[in-house]
Amino acid sequence: MGWGNKNDTHMSKTQEIENKSINIIGAGTRITGEIISSGDMRIDGYVEGTIEAKGKLVVGASGQIKGTIVCNNADISGNVEGKVTISELLSVKASATINGDIVTNKLAIEPGAAFTGTCKMNEKINPVSSLDRNTEKKADVKK
Repeated sequence: MGWGNKNDTHMSKTQEIENKSINIIGAGTRITGEIISSGDMRIDGYVEGTIEAKGKLVVGASGQIKGTIVCNNADISGNVEGKVTISELLSVKASATINGDIVTNKLAIEPGAAFTGTCKMNEKINPVSSLDRNTEKKADVKK
């Protein structure tokens, strides 16, 4: 019994670490498609497509996104073109440019930031990531 308890504790710590991982798309990297992450993400390169993150998304000053963003929190310093849906706080830094629609609970825009589009605030947002949808599909198949 002693061995099982130690392993269970170790496995729990390992799962915590995995959930707190940070994914980085560096400058000079170009990705087209869908990105799904259960952790935090930083983008300094170019992404065209959909980004879903359960954690925080940081778009660096050199980062460019063309598509859809769905996440809990985001700090944007780069360029975003498309729909941005944030369930908690969206921070738009002075160097940022956003062209598109924003749906968020809270919004902070620094002087110097450029935003063209529509914004809906104080919305009850519960973004369901594809990770959750895939889990639901698997559960339905087993029934």
